[in-house]
Parts: sequence; structure tokens; C-alpha cells
Amino acid sequence: MTSPNKNSSRIDYGLILILLMMFITSCIAIYSAQTTGQYDSNFVLKQVLYYMVGIGIILVVVRFDSEQLMGMAWYLYGLGLVLLMLLIVSPPSIAPRINGAKSWFQLPGLSLQPSEFIKVFLILTLARVLIVHHQKNPVKTIRSDMWLLIKLGLVTLFPLLLVMQQPDLGTSLVFLSILLGMIFVSGITWKILLPLFGSAAALTAGIFYMVLWHPLLLEKYLGVKQYQFGRIYSWLDPYTYESSTGFHLTRSLLAIGSGQTMGKGFGYREVYLPESHTDFIFSIIGEEYGFIGASIVVSLFFLLVYHITKLALGTKIPYYTYMCAGVIAMITFHAFQNIGMTIGLLPITGIPLPFISYGGSSLMGNMFAISLIFSMTFNERQYMFSSDR
Repeated sequence: MTSPNKNSSRIDYGLILILLMMFITSCIAIYSAQTTGQYDSNFVLKQVLYYMVGIGIILVVVRFDSEQLMGMAWYLYGLGLVLLMLLIVSPPSIAPRINGAKSWFQLPGLSLQPSEFIKVFLILTLARVLIVHHQKNPVKTIRSDMWLLIKLGLVTLFPLLLVMQQPDLGTSLVFLSILLGMIFVSGITWKILLPLFGSAAALTAGIFYMVLWHPLLLEKYLGVKQYQFGRIYSWLDPYTYESSTGFHLTRSLLAIGSGQTMGKGFGYREVYLPESHTDFIFSIIGEEYGFIGASIVVSLFFLLVYHITKLALGTKIPYYTYMCAGVIAMITFHAFQNIGMTIGLLPITGIPLPFISYGGSSLMGNMFAISLIFSMTFNERQYMFSSDR
């Protein structure tokens, strides 16, 4: 029987401390956001409950080791695809369109966004694909690397296409960021990656050019809707579109800018910003706590990513390394995109700030991802120090 001391040595207390600081930050920021009078619900209490559910997820997942996670990967991936397909065909009474997107199951007392969990399913599956491929191809060649790239792309393509049907641009970008993160650690030669990424960059620049100078061609030949150009235009020149698509960005810039260095203090908000408890929670932090408070939040994410990176470099189990890469890519993109859109650095995509923004599915999905890291430290240390092995 494993002694309590051995169990305690397998717990990642550093990761627990980082999550605790994020939990406190989230509750304080959400409490400030809901005091403006535009909300009737107690979001802080709900966020605490979601965190408790997230802790339950961690306590369950931590019992699964790398081999068990690999064994479940394809089943979870298949479950995710089924949920996305059900979401598309479900009637509005079960899956209503909210802000133009059909992304949630609305059940009595429960609102669930499947894509938040499918991100983690995708990480587990891509990691398994990498492990199996390298086992079958111990000698690397251009052909084997190209085949690996195709397999990774196909695994990502199916959930990506289903999410784009909702449509959900933010989640689609997260899928792509996870794919890129896994490709970077996959060992694929740069003779393939450099031309690939160069072509992708050129294509992105070309599309951006067409959006700015020839939008009618995109609208005619690619079926891009006029309102979809609004996010780009309002990002580049928000004050021209302040009364429409640029409203949130201009208010966010005003809120963060007015916080200056030290902020206005807890509860001293002056800038009205709708739905600030979700996607624009960073604007609340910037206004009330200024540059100092915003920097602390950014530092928390840096500590989290650094901590996971350190674990990934120290593990001797390749599956955990790939798994960590996917989690790092997901959290980093989430944080960078959310903070970037609130300060005008990036277009608004509706991606919440991990562990800070209010939201049940988002928080539980991120806690699910973090539970994989807890599982890694718990089970690998058991393997390394267990006397019967």
C-alpha cells in the first residue's frame, strides 16, 4: 500500500499554487464586473462551483497514467466528433444560435459547449498518433515525415470542419494552434516545415490584402459575408466603427488606458463594457489595477507555461512530452489572443481568458487540460520511486 507521504510527494504543489492565484484573480475580477448593474446573476458563486467541478475532473483524471490515456484517446476523439455532429443537427430548443453561432447544448440547468472539451481530446489523440508513428518508423525519412504531417492534419481536419459549421472562428484557431504546437515537437524535418509555413504565411498575407483592397472578390468567389469583414475593419480602425463592430474594442481600450499604472482600485470602475465578465475580463483588471495588475496576470500565465514546459523537458515518457506541448499551445494561444484583442493588438474572436474569464465549459475544459499535467506528475513519480518496480 502506498503511504500518505509517497502520495503527497507526487502532488504538484507548484501547479496548485498557480491555479489558486488564478482562482482568486478570477473571483475578484468577476465580482467587479457584475457590480455594474447590468447583470442579475451571481457569477462569482457560479464560477466557484465550476472550479469545484474542475477539481473533481482533476481528481478523476489524475488516476490515469500515460498508457491508459493513450488507450482512451481515439474513443474520446470519436465521442467529440459525435457531439459536434449532434450539435449541428439538434433543434434550436436544444442547441440555439447565440450571437450567430450554434455552439452550445442548452439543457435544463446546464449549458455545455462541446468544443471546449474536444480541444483536449484532440491533444490526446495527436500525441498518440505521434507515438505510434515514431514506433513504426524508427528511421526518419522525408517520406515518413510527410506521412506524419498528413496524419496530424487529417486528425485535426475533421473536428475543425465541424466547428467551422457552427461557425466558431475562435475555436478553429485554437485547433490550428494545437496542431502547430504538436508539429513543432514532432521531429518533422525543417525541409518540410519551412516551405509549409512559408506558404501558409504568404496565403495569410494574400487573404489579408484581399480583405483590405478587394473584398468584393472574396465575397463573390469565396462566399465571405460582408459582416465578416467588419471584425478586420473595426480592429484596424475601431473609432470609425465605434457605434457598431468597434464598440467593444474602443471601450476596452478606454478602460485599460484609464487604469494607467496603478489602476483606480477595487470597485472603482467608470467605463461601461458589456459582457466584461467573460471575454473582456482583462479590461476590468486593467482599469481597476492598472499596468501593475495586468502585468501580474500576464506573469501568472508565464509561470504556468514555464512550469509545464519544465515538466515536459524533464519527463522520460514521450507521450507526456507531446501532451504537454499541446496543452502549452492551447493555453498560450488562448491567453495571447484574449489579451491581444482587448488591447487592440489582435482582432476580436470571442476567446475567453483561461481560468480567469467566467464560463463553465471554458473553465472545465481548461481544468481538464491541466488535469493531464497533474496526472503526468502523479503517475510518473509513482513509476520512478515505487519500490515494487
